[in-house]
Amino acid sequence: MTAGDWAAAALAAIGEGGLAAVAVEPIAARLGTTKGSFYWHFANRDALVDAALERWEQLHTEAVITTVEAEPDPERRLRGLFAHATAASAADPLEVSLLATAAEPRVAAVLRRVTDRRVGYVAGLFTALGFPEAEARRRGLLAYTAYLGHTQLGHAVPGSLPGGADRDRYLDSMIDTLLCRE
Repeated sequence: MTAGDWAAAALAAIGEGGLAAVAVEPIAARLGTTKGSFYWHFANRDALVDAALERWEQLHTEAVITTVEAEPDPERRLRGLFAHATAASAADPLEVSLLATAAEPRVAAVLRRVTDRRVGYVAGLFTALGFPEAEARRRGLLAYTAYLGHTQLGHAVPGSLPGGADRDRYLDSMIDTLLCRE
């Protein structure tokens, strides 16, 4: 059992029940191990929460950006990013659970850092597409808030968002709107 296993299990617990669901004994049971394994890797619950949040930031922001960056065309990167991010968030309630616990200072700090990174990255895509810096930043923020709204709605009202080919057309329409130069 590794610290990464514990952090992954803590993230799963947050996705299922919020930050309050991060409790050592239930996570140990889920992992089929003992509390002793936990204390081998972490000094306390707060250290586990910090490791879980760091893992979330790495997997759900930095790794996604790294993957998207393999595409040389900025418009394709933007489209690919939204296709990936909306599919991932639809399958996993973790982001919604983290947003619901944004009042917790540790979560708030990570959400701020992730938000700044994501908005900055998307704004950079709009800059690469020829938009002036201030306009690119505005569109980056608009794109990110559209993603968050999409994620929240998908979990709050299951079945409310298009699926399959309709989902692809919906996402293309959203990106086309964000790229409009009127």
